[in-house]
Amino acid sequence: MRAIEYPGVGDTLWTGELANGLAVYVVPRPGFRKKHASLAVNYGGAMRAYTLGGERHETPAGTAHFLEHKMFDLPEGSALDILTRRGAEANAYTSAGRTEYYFECGERFDENLELLLKFVSTPYFTPESVEKERGIIAQEILMTEDDPSFALYTAAMGALFERHPLRESVAGTVESIAEITPEVLYDCHRAFYAPGNMALTVCGDVEPEAVAETAARVLGDAKAPAAEADFGEPEGLAPHASRVSREMDVSDPMFICAAKLSCALPRGDSALRLTTAGSLAARCLFGAGSDFYTSLYASGELRSDFFRDVSPMAGTLLFECGGTASDPDAVCDKIRAELSRAAEAGLDPDAFERARRADYGAMLRTLGSPDGLCSSLAAAHFGGWSFYEGFGALERVTKAEADEFVREYLRPERLALALVTPKERT
Repeated sequence: MRAIEYPGVGDTLWTGELANGLAVYVVPRPGFRKKHASLAVNYGGAMRAYTLGGERHETPAGTAHFLEHKMFDLPEGSALDILTRRGAEANAYTSAGRTEYYFECGERFDENLELLLKFVSTPYFTPESVEKERGIIAQEILMTEDDPSFALYTAAMGALFERHPLRESVAGTVESIAEITPEVLYDCHRAFYAPGNMALTVCGDVEPEAVAETAARVLGDAKAPAAEADFGEPEGLAPHASRVSREMDVSDPMFICAAKLSCALPRGDSALRLTTAGSLAARCLFGAGSDFYTSLYASGELRSDFFRDVSPMAGTLLFECGGTASDPDAVCDKIRAELSRAAEAGLDPDAFERARRADYGAMLRTLGSPDGLCSSLAAAHFGGWSFYEGFGALERVTKAEADEFVREYLRPERLALALVTPKERT
């Protein structure tokens, strides 16, 4: 473990790699009562196909999420129950690109950390428990299908992509999870849950060396090969469909206007600079303080839930903005017009500097959230950079880079519009 000082934000990051390949990140916070630990796996719902040992495998939609549910099972009982009895708050989630297991506690941190490492590295699946979980997840899937926000996001991904697994729900479908067996789960655990494909992140009043020693003792020194995700043949940047719509029980129309910015995102500093430039451009054009948003909000065309985002996801880079609007088609036309204007005239210098300060403030707020910080450390690690390097990137990225991002990536013809509209009532 080595310490890296970040005096500009008042933090010290301890980082190291164990003999087994596990990446360890610890941010000590002396005097803090709560301690947060997260074990993230570079395996998410979009990683349906993979190559291991030269052999290609395909899995049913929802496998990564199903595996996350089952990993809390141990021969001696539920790890989640044990953590709860110890007073820890524990849970897990699966996104398109990763799975994360975490807990937060005030006492018995060392014991809880040991248990976290143990259950994530110990696959234990019986036919009976898998069948029982299948029913639970099926109910979860049916509930999300009635959620307008979920339906809207799924529609947006379907409009952007023709084949990429981002088109499909992370949880899969009732039909797809029927194909998941204990053998499938064991295979995927062996393929992706290698220490070298995981990151342990901790924030709190802890000793970094002690965290690393616990991880080394529980996981051992042996290295294991990790699978390489296969997202299929790269797609072009034009959307699969320019407009998709669905009627649901909503009071006002909801929309997402999205674009594929890159289907082969680079790693490391190049990816960090590209993502930073995109985030600054999006905030400058469509953030809460932008002329675009304030004028449309004042006229009643947009509501306060309007959002914008540029983020890497499962090997791609995506732009999304959306919310609730009185006339989403008209708003999307105005988004296209604003992008065309910015491509020709460039971003306003004062607005760009405000966006820089706002993004810097958002990163500072992440430092005050142990769970958000641990999650961000893991996401940055899998992207090939360090979360704290983001502060330097925000200072270095120029307006010229953001202008180029708008011209190169945020082209109006690449936008797809997904809608959820109110059902007609009789």
